[in-house]
Amino acid sequence: MSSRRIAAVAVVVPVHDEEELLAGCLESLQAARVHLRRAHPAIDARIWAVLDACTDASAPIAEGSDVEAVQVAHRRVGAARASGVGLALDRFRALPLAQVWTAHTDADSAVPPHWLTHQVEQADAGADVVVGTVHPDFRDLSEQQVAAWLRRYTPGVANGHVHGANLGIRASTLVDAGGFSSAEEHEDVRLVSLARSRGARIVASDDAWVLTSGRQHGRTPGGYARYLREDLVAVPDAP
Repeated sequence: MSSRRIAAVAVVVPVHDEEELLAGCLESLQAARVHLRRAHPAIDARIWAVLDACTDASAPIAEGSDVEAVQVAHRRVGAARASGVGLALDRFRALPLAQVWTAHTDADSAVPPHWLTHQVEQADAGADVVVGTVHPDFRDLSEQQVAAWLRRYTPGVANGHVHGANLGIRASTLVDAGGFSSAEEHEDVRLVSLARSRGARIVASDDAWVLTSGRQHGRTPGGYARYLREDLVAVPDAP
C-alpha cells in the first residue's frame, strides 16, 4: 500500500440539540459507509456522533444508531469536532496519519451515498483536503431565497466555500495545521486556511454535495443560517 493511500475513515459529526434532523443525518452516513465498504472493502470506516451539551432527545437517537456516540459539554462546535477527531485518531493510532481520512458534516445535514467514496478517491488521487458544496433544503426557504440561490449556483461547479457540513481532510494534514480550534464558529474555515498555508493540496468539488438545513437561525450567530437569512437576497447578483 502506498504510504498515503487511505486505510481508514473517521466521520465526525458534532451534535447540539438536533433531535428533529439527527436520525436522517445518521441514516445517510450509514448508507455512505455501506457504499464505501462495497467500493473499498479493505477500508475501516467509523462514525462518531459528538453530543455537545444536548438537552433534547439527540443522545438516545445517536445511541440507538450504529455509530459511536460520545457526550461532551463544550458548547462550542470547534471543540466538539476536535473531541471527535481525538477519539478517531486514538482508535486508528496503529496507522500512519497520512492513511487516515477524516470526514466532517453537521447533524442538520444529509450526505449522498457516494460521499465517503468520493472523498477517499480524491484522497488516493493526491488530495489532502476536499472542500465540498452544500445545498440548502428549499422547504425551509422563501420563494425569493430559492430563486436567489439558484441564480448563484451552477450545477457541477464547485464554489470553493468551506462548509463544516461537507469537508474532508487527511489526518496528517489536520494535525500539521493544528487541528480544529475550540471556536464557537468558523473553525472549519480557519483549519482549511492553515492547511493551505502549509502546502496542503486542496480540492474543491461539487460531485458529492450535501443537503443541509435551510433554517434561518442556527446554533451560532454566524454561519450558513446567517448567510441564508441576511446575505442571500441582500447581495446583488454578479453581472
